[in-house]
Amino acid sequence: MDAKHRTQRSGPIWWITSIVSWLLLFVLSALIIATIVVPYLAGAQRYTVLTGSMSPTYKPGSLIVVKEIDASDLAIGTPITFQLESGQPTVVTHRVVAISENTRGERVFTTQGDANSIPDDKPVIPEQIRGKVWYSFPFLGYVHSWLTGEQRKIILSVVVTALAVYAVYMFISGTRESRRDRRGRTANIDDVRLGDVQVDDARISDTATASHNESTGHVTTL
Repeated sequence: MDAKHRTQRSGPIWWITSIVSWLLLFVLSALIIATIVVPYLAGAQRYTVLTGSMSPTYKPGSLIVVKEIDASDLAIGTPITFQLESGQPTVVTHRVVAISENTRGERVFTTQGDANSIPDDKPVIPEQIRGKVWYSFPFLGYVHSWLTGEQRKIILSVVVTALAVYAVYMFISGTRESRRDRRGRTANIDDVRLGDVQVDDARISDTATASHNESTGHVTTL
């Protein structure tokens, strides 16, 4: 590798590009793991926040990951996702602000949105609760809502494949560059050593010539 090429591969632009590339790769990989892999392994559900009732905690467009929890483990202050009507698919996410018992001795929960000034009208029974909010990401809910199940599978496969190929490319490129640098340093060391040997050989040759001339009676000025 020549000096110009080494400079291009180790200059500030190259370092900045490499750092940004690896950082982008890390962030995208982390997002895929956090929004798809972890919820799948943990049996959690993903929902998109559509209204501002939980702002600023969960703003519209946020993606929330909801994990199942036993109603007996819920405490005041926990944000939960629950069905508006028992057995119906429509859900809402609000915070538990009070826990009590109804006339049948069932544990019920009073909920309220962070942006709302009053609690919700109807108490929530355990059968309505889908789980508590585990963690969330702003804006990713829009992407989650836009993609259908089939589209999500296709795009996820393409993104994961692209990230894997890019990671392999970056690794191989870095390995090759490291090997080239090591070979270049080794070659430079060998050149220096070879130059020392040549100088020493020249001195030995000159010394031998001087000794021969002295033995024959000739004087040679060096």
